[in-house]
Amino acid sequence: MNKLSRIFALAALSAVVFAAPASADDVKAGDLVISQAWSRATPGGAKVAGGYLTIENKGTVADKLVSVSADIAGKAEVHEMAMDNGVMKMRQLDKGLVIEPGKTVKFAPGGYHLMLQELKGPFKQGDKVPVTLQFEKAGKVAVSLDVQGVGAQAPGDGGHMMKEMPDHSGMKM
Repeated sequence: MNKLSRIFALAALSAVVFAAPASADDVKAGDLVISQAWSRATPGGAKVAGGYLTIENKGTVADKLVSVSADIAGKAEVHEMAMDNGVMKMRQLDKGLVIEPGKTVKFAPGGYHLMLQELKGPFKQGDKVPVTLQFEKAGKVAVSLDVQGVGAQAPGDGGHMMKEMPDHSGMKM
């Protein structure tokens, strides 16, 4: 194989390896695409867990995430964490969260998240936790949260790369 052939072969291999096709776990509902749905494993006896995902609105009209439900939780809500005068505060978004057309909203630790409370059992790494998202226009959408390790910071992290966690000791609920 000559040098030019090797360069083309390497370029073709790179294109395959680094291409970003839609994940098999992406869920389409109307103009919305929900992807990267995940949660963290919970320690024994934990009664709360967070859910994280990405919602992309590929349409020309806004939609609103109005609620969430999960059989594994007695209560499930859409929440936001934000700094207020130097204090991290968490609040329920009881009027929902608008997903503007052409925009992507990322639910991640320290920001928007699904708050699953009164857990009926632990989340174990490798589990898939079913939740139902209720949108104003797209309706009910079933999604599975892939459970990562206890210290995970992103989907696929597995918790092996434990990063410094923000201090939430001053958080008001």
